[in-house]
Amino acid sequence: MDTTAAQAAWFLLPAGLIAIWVAWSDMKFMLIRNQSVLALMATYLVLGPLAFPLDEYLWRWSHFAVLLMAGYIASSAGLVGAGDAKFAAAMAPLIAADDLVLILMLFATVLLGAFATHRLFRAIPAVRRRTPDWRSWDAGSDFPMGLALSGTLLFYLVLAMVLG
Repeated sequence: MDTTAAQAAWFLLPAGLIAIWVAWSDMKFMLIRNQSVLALMATYLVLGPLAFPLDEYLWRWSHFAVLLMAGYIASSAGLVGAGDAKFAAAMAPLIAADDLVLILMLFATVLLGAFATHRLFRAIPAVRRRTPDWRSWDAGSDFPMGLALSGTLLFYLVLAMVLG
């Protein structure tokens, strides 16, 4: 793990709150709001210089640019939603490039867990009654990917704090 515990600690609370917002918004509205993407980018903009040496802080902005381009292509091809692509790009500066394999394995694991949990909870009548206006319950085969992306970011930061 290339992100240190101290670096992850700078971001866990603000990024965690934004991640919860994104997961909730995507489940309720099937929408990741631009404000949440901008909030995560602002978090990195403000806290990044405190957490990282200047050269690393600046270099990590390239992670954002690469993911934004890849997300744009994937979104244009109909593979992912635009909000998912933008949020993944905003997450990218928080993730060390050397942790690419780890983050992909973590994402795959969280995606499976999030999908299974979402499908289980939407099948429970008591949950449906408490959240009747959540669009993701009736989205057919569509899935609120913000749930999995948010979980991935949270688990990554917690792992970095424990292992970093």
